[in-house]
Amino acid sequence: MSEKTKKTKRLDDLNFFDFDAIKLGIASPEQIMAWSHGEVKKPETINYRTLKPERDGLFCERIFGPTKDYECSCGKYRWVKYKGMQCDRCGVEITEAKVRRERMGHLELAVPVAHVWFLRKNPSRIGIMLDMRITDLERVVYYASYVVVEDCIDSVTGRTDYKKGELLTDVQVREARKKHGSRLKVDIGAPAVKKLLSDIDFDKEIPTLHVQLAETQSELERTKLIRRIKTMEEFKASGNRPEWMILSVLPVIPPDLRPLVPLDGGRFAASDLNDLYRRIINRNNRLKHIESLRAPEVMIYNEKRLLQEAVDALIENGARGKFFIGAGGRPLKSLSDVIKGKHGRFRQNLLGKRVDYSGRSVIVVGPSLKLHQCGLPKLMALELFKPFIIGELMKKEGVTLKAAKKMLERVRPEIWDILEQVTKNHPVMLNRAPTLHRLGIQAFEPVLIEGKAIQLHPLTCAAFNADFDGDQMAVHVPLSLEAQLEARTLMLATNNILSPASGRPIAAPSHDIVMGISFLTKVKLNDFGEGAVFGSMEEALMAYAYGKVSLHARIKVRGITAIKEDGMNEKDLKNVNTWKDYTTVGKIIFNNNLPEGWPYVNGAVGKKELAAIIDECYKSKKYGKYETVQLLDRIMKLGYNYATRSGLSISIADMIVPAAKQKYIDAAKKRIKEIQGQAEAGIITEGERYNKVIDIWTRVTDDVAVEQFKEMKKFEEAPYSGEGQRFNSVFLMADSGARGSRQQVRQLAGMRGLMAKPQKKLTGGQGEIIESPITSNFREGLSVLEYFISTHGGRKGLSDTALKTAEAGYLTRRLIDVAHNLVVMEEDCGTTNGVVVSSLMSGEEVVEPIEERILGRTSLEDVIVKIKKADGKEEEKTIIKEGDSITLEQSKLVKKYGVQNLRIRSVLTCESKNGVCGKCYGVSLVSGNISNVGDSVGIIAAQSIGEPGTQLTLRTFHIGGAASRMLSQSQAVAELGGKVTFKDIKVITNRFDNKICISRNGAIFVEAANGTIKEYKIQYGATLHIADKVTVEKGTLMAEWDPHSIPVLSETEGTARLTDVSEGITLQEERNKVTGVIERKITASRMGKKNPRIVIEGKGGKKVSLPLPVDTILLVENGEDVLAGDILAKIAKASGGTKDITSGLPRIAELFEARKPRNAAIMSEFAGVVSLETSPKGLVEIVVRSEETGQVKQYAVPQGKHLVVYEGDHVGVGEALTDGAIDPHDVLRVKGIKEVQEFLLNAIQEVYRLQGVTINDRHIEVIVRQMLGNVKIVDAGDTPLLKGEIVSRATLLKHNAQAEKEGKKIAVGDPILLGISKASLASDSFISAASFQETTKVLTDAAITGQVDTLQGLKENVIVGHLIPAGTGISAREFTKEFEAAKKK
Repeated sequence: MSEKTKKTKRLDDLNFFDFDAIKLGIASPEQIMAWSHGEVKKPETINYRTLKPERDGLFCERIFGPTKDYECSCGKYRWVKYKGMQCDRCGVEITEAKVRRERMGHLELAVPVAHVWFLRKNPSRIGIMLDMRITDLERVVYYASYVVVEDCIDSVTGRTDYKKGELLTDVQVREARKKHGSRLKVDIGAPAVKKLLSDIDFDKEIPTLHVQLAETQSELERTKLIRRIKTMEEFKASGNRPEWMILSVLPVIPPDLRPLVPLDGGRFAASDLNDLYRRIINRNNRLKHIESLRAPEVMIYNEKRLLQEAVDALIENGARGKFFIGAGGRPLKSLSDVIKGKHGRFRQNLLGKRVDYSGRSVIVVGPSLKLHQCGLPKLMALELFKPFIIGELMKKEGVTLKAAKKMLERVRPEIWDILEQVTKNHPVMLNRAPTLHRLGIQAFEPVLIEGKAIQLHPLTCAAFNADFDGDQMAVHVPLSLEAQLEARTLMLATNNILSPASGRPIAAPSHDIVMGISFLTKVKLNDFGEGAVFGSMEEALMAYAYGKVSLHARIKVRGITAIKEDGMNEKDLKNVNTWKDYTTVGKIIFNNNLPEGWPYVNGAVGKKELAAIIDECYKSKKYGKYETVQLLDRIMKLGYNYATRSGLSISIADMIVPAAKQKYIDAAKKRIKEIQGQAEAGIITEGERYNKVIDIWTRVTDDVAVEQFKEMKKFEEAPYSGEGQRFNSVFLMADSGARGSRQQVRQLAGMRGLMAKPQKKLTGGQGEIIESPITSNFREGLSVLEYFISTHGGRKGLSDTALKTAEAGYLTRRLIDVAHNLVVMEEDCGTTNGVVVSSLMSGEEVVEPIEERILGRTSLEDVIVKIKKADGKEEEKTIIKEGDSITLEQSKLVKKYGVQNLRIRSVLTCESKNGVCGKCYGVSLVSGNISNVGDSVGIIAAQSIGEPGTQLTLRTFHIGGAASRMLSQSQAVAELGGKVTFKDIKVITNRFDNKICISRNGAIFVEAANGTIKEYKIQYGATLHIADKVTVEKGTLMAEWDPHSIPVLSETEGTARLTDVSEGITLQEERNKVTGVIERKITASRMGKKNPRIVIEGKGGKKVSLPLPVDTILLVENGEDVLAGDILAKIAKASGGTKDITSGLPRIAELFEARKPRNAAIMSEFAGVVSLETSPKGLVEIVVRSEETGQVKQYAVPQGKHLVVYEGDHVGVGEALTDGAIDPHDVLRVKGIKEVQEFLLNAIQEVYRLQGVTINDRHIEVIVRQMLGNVKIVDAGDTPLLKGEIVSRATLLKHNAQAEKEGKKIAVGDPILLGISKASLASDSFISAASFQETTKVLTDAAITGQVDTLQGLKENVIVGHLIPAGTGISAREFTKEFEAAKKK
């Protein structure tokens, strides 16, 4: 007895929360027996009469512990005083009932069974160890075939007749027995596999395999051997034995983890696991019984197979395609199902838990609140703050706990005072689902209110993405002092003014506030009081208060505007219309609300201007956060006040239909008729016709919108008549950015325009836009047909919203998973590497200027500019020093002095061992200070990228499916006057005396007088309107081309011969349904390798071959005479389809997953000259010869690929030779790691930029860093790594450091690009990987390798219930370490 108590004591001393790592292994039978508290022998659960657990059954109290605290089964001992004793009658230990959650039992299996994970999970581990195919293994395990367990040697010849591991059928065994008798050792079932596994001796096997590996030539054999060696070395290193993959003892999990829950009506809801265990026990007992009866072998084998299947079902039901079905026809939930998937243990219970002290209610607007407050209903607060109130009551009134609870239940009046006191300085957290980024949870100080709805400050709506149409929010109370402190200092709404995604204000005014402010600051001509001149602001405001002057009238005020402008006489002063410098009372009122010392704002103020004011106020050294919060509240009050006073309402007359609309539409119809004519005459193809029609309507729609806004603006600028409305409310809303977009206003009163078709063709080809537009608008009303087309587009909006939200959510989840363990780990890693940034260009326009891209980043070089002094001399001035975090002021200087590019530190080149450093990350986008150690930059990056994805899918819904599309560029117009230089442009003259460009990558450079140079890319087949070395004016048309097709041109005079073009094989003639013209199209040949081309036979027997890709439309006949510049055929370009994020979201997913594009372009691996040849198989081959090294490389072009280079062209390294999307893996292989980083960054940003979403570069850099965090071993050296293995860069460095220390050869690895899902699963932490996807596979691998999770990332710490190693969690860890160290000393 005393012995027993000692033992339990020791166990209690262990602190199960204090651990630094978790190791996974395979349990040996001895280990399982050591865990167990007894064997489960019977399948019974509880006695249905007494409702007590059956003895030796699945809920037995003797094995698993008592069901009631300190009370044995028979009732002989009860109370704590007998703690630790064992009842002599029923054998139950007197202890707490909670041990039933941790005590395990076991089952002695009558025959060993294979563990289905090691047998079935790809790759089968047992199969690898024994070098057997999984199908053969299954035949053995499921008693269908015998296996030879020892080599059988013929005693006469000495030959091995039967090799170990060979499979034999029943008949073969009988035959072999006749010959060899007892020398033939065969076995069947899991025991046979166990015998084979236990025979493996790693010390002999591994060297043998290494020898085979060195000798083998076959790549397939190599891969197989590497896999075997790796598995064996993992087993050896982890201390696992292979035979443990076969179970002879089965653990039974604690009964409280598979409970029986009583339902009303005397029935029970049982966990499925009980059914599965019961089936195993039944079969096990039956097997023992029939074995004791010495039943025939067939019966016994059958029973053994059933037992194997029952154990399989317990571990993973349905692993072999056969499900055990429970009551109601659904498959039973096995242990695997319990842990995997969204409703499994990991994602449902460990990564997110339900919490106490929380409530939820509908939200309503609280315009009277301050930014840091929220209105909390009193009754809710009473429940939420219960423990605090009870504590206060006990302290104040001196009552017991029970009495305090009673007082609370009766709601005595003194309780309200205590509630006020308790909530006074206690922040609460509000959360709105879905929580897409960190601003989805913010802390507020509660203000107690009557009613049942939570009041929310209007300016926080944008962050929560909340509106007041019935949204609900949850309230959580931070309990501990630390939690309250963090809520107040980090999460209070006043600390969340800037968005972590872009660093721009998210708590900026919108909607009514913007409308109010916009109304307030508008000017109206001829309003009463116009022309007044005041001596001071106060005087002007007094005049307004007495009704002498209107809000919008033009006035002059001393100190704000010049009273007498330059060159103004007395007469002009009295004539208001000559004034240039004036203000209005409204503007004075607005400026009075700005911070003291702010420069006077005299323009119209809309949403953008307000956001800029907030941004500048927050980021300026003079004002800062506190002043910004005050300003926000003042602007909000002001906006609401004047929105109310404006009395704006929408009338149907506000929707002005532009007079010129019909003119535009008629012109478009006429132009379309001409195009139809061209198509019928066969001059243009059906695809071109469609594209041209769409282009014309897109242009008309835009023109109508411009015209409409002009007319609305006219109304605003017209003098006031003295009555009626001053402003057009629709225009005011759209123009100020309060509500509605140009697109929506266009649909109201311009024309609805083209509609999108819901079905998306996978090719992204034609048919995304319905080609007949809706020419009416909503004010005029739609015709029946138009209405029908409308509904078509409207449904697209709804279906997109439903389908794509889930997709966007899944993207965020994958991003979080790949980046969660990236935290700022040190101040400075000391690297000298970085990236060069310059302004981002799209074609000719600057999309993102350099000053925006460098803001808040760390410079890697001094920026020195030349400044002209007053005396005309130049001096050098350093505007940015190396190591500076670039401030707003410095970035403005960069813009001022026209600095083109700058080297900055980047996460991509950071050299921190784990995590990143503050200097490489740069200034935190939220606080504006350099990032602290512990900032979880990975999570912030993932949220910043994922959140807009979800938002944007919801956006199509609001426009109602109206299609918008990029207009294709079809001409080069000089944007500035200057001298022209041609680069790489070859020109020929065609039969109409036009100059045609026949080079693929030609460009025109225009150099202006001030030295600015503009580059214009010129397409193949473009018509040139200017010559080289001429001077052009601004706006000159230099070249134009057909945007919808690429021509195939004859470059010389001669006869066209069609080669490999035969009807029905490579040529298809089809009649166009619309135009009735027959089109001749090249198709892919199904028979043999045909290579369609046009050969031009010129004078003097010179031949030029022009390949014809698939889908080319032929325009010449065989044997036709052609002149230089004739168009022989056309290749249609895929048109720009609709541009909504739906097409963007899959593109982003494709980039982050680093998927190989469907038809990737072929890239040149070095610079050289191109020549075209035909391969022996009849395919086109592009041959690139390097002029410097003489290196030659052939690229076979698959059938149907379009070439973008021709004979004699020069190509650069990494240049595309055929059309198609660029594969990032190719970029990495050919151009290296820097280029692929830049490629991914720009490609991802481009998708978001199309949508007008700003995401800071560094968030994408963080994810790209994670994608490139692994290497593939090329040479293993003397390290334990294997060639071809993929490991994290940290692992490679660790092994290499060890090898260098011991003077051995180090391993070499090539960088490799992994998609985010793969990178997550390749994580060093198995807990993190298992909670992401493929849970069972990850755990199987981890168990075999005996993997240790050192709990470095965030996810694994959340799962095991530790503080996360980020933010305050890092300092807590450091403190604990120091404390422990001091204690040891």
